[in-house]
Amino acid sequence: MSRFKSVVSPLLLLVLWEICARLGWIEVRFFPAPSTIFIRLGVLVQTQEFWRDLALSLQRAGIGMVMGGVPGIMLGLAMGLFKPVRDFTQPLIAGLYPLPKIAILPLLLLIFGLGEMSKYVTVAIGVFFIMVINTSAGVLSIRPIFFDVPRSLHASRWQIYMTVALPGALPGIFTGIRLATGVALLLLVSAEFVGANEGLGYRIWWSWTVFWVDTMYVGLFEIALLGFLSAYLVDQLEKALLPWRR
Repeated sequence: MSRFKSVVSPLLLLVLWEICARLGWIEVRFFPAPSTIFIRLGVLVQTQEFWRDLALSLQRAGIGMVMGGVPGIMLGLAMGLFKPVRDFTQPLIAGLYPLPKIAILPLLLLIFGLGEMSKYVTVAIGVFFIMVINTSAGVLSIRPIFFDVPRSLHASRWQIYMTVALPGALPGIFTGIRLATGVALLLLVSAEFVGANEGLGYRIWWSWTVFWVDTMYVGLFEIALLGFLSAYLVDQLEKALLPWRR
């Protein structure tokens, strides 16, 4: 029943959109009816170009998330566990995080060129800050008694790290992953607008230049679907690894 409720609002939006388009209440040149978009989607899924763009964007997003997420989690754990590390890095994180990541894309293109690395790094930078902030917050939310007990048993720092800090920070880590997936798609599409000749972002931009609005909406629909599926998968993984939070 809960799964059915989760798709009610998108379906209602599509039905309302379809009705408004058919009754002429909205300009179909800019907002084509969902039925038109899905017909175009049915045509595109039969082409190799569609699947190549999708696979390439997923690859870029996945590699970028790993490049930014793993160091972000490690630094976030260190910041939460060790006050000197937190005092040293907190001003840098606070100062650099608000910088628009897209604003430094021209610099990344100068450094890494128009190849794949510039897309990876663009995604990784955005993911890194989100994972650092959420992981450190997760560690700091652990009650001190959970650290005092293993210390009284003469546990090593590595044991405390693996048995207390990391499990205790998992809720914050999963919150970061949930946010980072959306940010990764956002940054990737923006990077593909100007620095790619394949991928979902490039296809959306190219469709706009030739005014193929239905194809442009297909790309937008793909991104929305990827965001929905990624959030669902993260939720299922969190339920499996953190059963006490159900």
